[in-house]
Amino acid sequence: MSNPVRVLLVDDQDLVRGGLAAILGAAPFIDIVGQASDGPAAVRQAVELGPDVVLMDIEMPAGDGLTATRQILDRCPRTKVLVLTTFDLDEYIYQALRAGASGFLLKTTAPSRLAGAVKACADGETLLSPDITRRLVETFVHRPPRQTDPAVCPGLKLLTSRELDVLTAVATGKSNGEVGAELFLSEATVKTHVSHILAKLGLRDRVQAVVLAYETGLVVPAGE
Repeated sequence: MSNPVRVLLVDDQDLVRGGLAAILGAAPFIDIVGQASDGPAAVRQAVELGPDVVLMDIEMPAGDGLTATRQILDRCPRTKVLVLTTFDLDEYIYQALRAGASGFLLKTTAPSRLAGAVKACADGETLLSPDITRRLVETFVHRPPRQTDPAVCPGLKLLTSRELDVLTAVATGKSNGEVGAELFLSEATVKTHVSHILAKLGLRDRVQAVVLAYETGLVVPAGE
């Protein structure tokens, strides 16, 4: 059996942290290693404990989660940050994704899905549905004119035509399986292409690839 996912919970509300700890702690593949009520405490604990996943609230009076996300990912490159949101703070969420967060969960997520989502994040999956992806990028990405401008991202010139196809599909929020079905590729092949894309573009994960695809004009938001 693989090692449990080590999780640090960050939220300024004791009740929320307690509920999350109770739900996640019941999963045999999750180990709650710490809790923090503000950003600075989250950074200190992340550095000290080295969790696999930080479940991060964004708006906290004593130190925001956005700054903490940047600092944790700078200091703990192997740790993944999963943002918690009520979806009333989309712009903060977008900034968190730009900072390297691996996705986000709504605070209304069903308890039965919470542990699986945290494990998926630890395994390197991106927690962004197509609808959520579109809502974020269409609202908050300020794109240049429709063009894949090498000056904006020189790495785009390094991608093969197939890799560009894969990146375009990924940017719409499709999973590896859905991308494979669309492009007639196996899921394993899609995963390999995504790894090559991230390496060539110097990106941390596919969330940042989604952002880049919209910012460079490779993908155009609906209605444009």
